[in-house]
Amino acid sequence: MVSGNQQILGYFIEEAKEHLETIEQGLSDLQSTIKDPESINEMFRAAHSVKGGAAMLGFGSIQKTAHRLEDGFKILKENQVKIDQKLESLFFKCFDTMRDLLDRLQGPFGLRDEEANQVMLEAEPIFGQLQAYLESLTGGGGETTASAESKQAIKTDAAPPKPDFVTQVTAVLRQMLQLFKEKANPANRQNLEQLCSSLLNLGEDTESWQNLVQTAQTAIANYNCPYLTLAPLVIKELKQGSEQLKAGKASQIAPSKNLQRIADNSPSKRIILVAEPKAAAETLVKTFNKKQLSQFMKALQATAKAAAK
Repeated sequence: MVSGNQQILGYFIEEAKEHLETIEQGLSDLQSTIKDPESINEMFRAAHSVKGGAAMLGFGSIQKTAHRLEDGFKILKENQVKIDQKLESLFFKCFDTMRDLLDRLQGPFGLRDEEANQVMLEAEPIFGQLQAYLESLTGGGGETTASAESKQAIKTDAAPPKPDFVTQVTAVLRQMLQLFKEKANPANRQNLEQLCSSLLNLGEDTESWQNLVQTAQTAIANYNCPYLTLAPLVIKELKQGSEQLKAGKASQIAPSKNLQRIADNSPSKRIILVAEPKAAAETLVKTFNKKQLSQFMKALQATAKAAAK
């Protein structure tokens, strides 16, 4: 019987293959692709989706490679760049790195850390060459990976939340601790999940905090995991994450491997949608494949019609 973790991995690989196909088609005739804004957008979204899925599953090498491609496509979107053979070659080399990592991931032994590190070590000069060449083609006006990461660092680390943020989180954690002391049952777990939802609203739009809380929420929904194991992880990591966010160190916030594993194996894996249509749509696109999105749209339309009656 296939475990939940294996199923999630299978979904990621299947979707990543589709996204890689989109990118490869765009790169195969980049001079024509760049003339079509929607084609560039498709490549950008494909890289972004792979990056997000890899980050969720903890595949840092794939995440980083997809991020480099995403940043490159962003420059093509926002600048008039003359495409030449050198640029096409550099993009393809970066793309081949991502394909190599994905091929290893679906191999019999998976993507082992030592292999991933070696691949990334060999690819780093290529990433640097692509970044430098894009800078030269745009006269330094493009937002390269380095500048994008710098801006992200400013966005996430230099703007701590409200002064009473940690106090509010601590109050919620006290409520969670009391619930963890009670007998585990569906109603109790649902109350814990609702408290996680309240924590999401406290962290503003900080992605790393949102990811940590969502991971904790999904782990709580794993009824196969006893409170004795779950409580120390959830309370400790949420408290630590809130303190890091207050200190302006949002980039350091991440769920531990143990908490992530419990969440990945949850029979009732969930997603959280913010109450803003565009953001909610982006979350759904990242989460579901094309078939699931189609089913979701049909169900949504049917529900909307029923509600209008």
